[in-house]
This record gives sequence, structure tokens and C-alpha cells, in this order.
Amino acid sequence: MEPQIIRPGHLTAHQTATALGISLAGVRQLVRRGHLTRASGSTPRQTWITVADVQAYEAHRAARRAGSALVNAA
Repeated sequence: MEPQIIRPGHLTAHQTATALGISLAGVRQLVRRGHLTRASGSTPRQTWITVADVQAYEAHRAARRAGSALVNAA
């Protein structure tokens, strides 16, 4: 269930999963591994992640994919 009020500049765990194209379990793993951090004020049951954090992770993931494509092409 989505919360009624979402803080500006933040995404819920569901929205983060959709944006990254992964499952909720994947979002939990990214948080557990430190790739994404919960925003202040969020709880384990209602996780908010900043849009900037999601964008930074997506850029990191894209760079990692581009680097591996260069290695595989050689």
C-alpha cells in the first residue's frame, strides 16, 4: 500500500523498485549492502529513498555496465 503523503524529492520502496526495474527484495538488498540509504524519517516498514540517491545508483550501474561491455568487446 502506498502512503498518502510522500515527501518531496523522495521515492517509496515500490517506486524505487519500479524506477530501477527490480523487485522490492532487490531494493532491500541494495539498502542492506549500502548502495542505497534510507532517508531520514523513514522506517523499515515505510522506506523512503531520495531521488538523488536513486539517480546516483542508476548512473553508477550504467557506468559499470558500459565498462563491462568494453571489457567483453576486447
